[in-house]
Amino acid sequence: MRLSRAMVEKLMDIRLRDKLIAEGKITKEEVKKYLESLNDDAKNSVYTDEVADEE
Repeated sequence: MRLSRAMVEKLMDIRLRDKLIAEGKITKEEVKKYLESLNDDAKNSVYTDEVADEE
């Protein structure tokens, strides 16, 4: 199961996705379906204050 998930994630990797769409290996509809299946982790985000160096 882990290998199968890794292969799907590799196909949907942003660095490869456009190339694979152009080659016809995946469709835009498959990408859209995959993106819609992802969980929204916004509630788990942590914001930090950016501190400028005063040196």
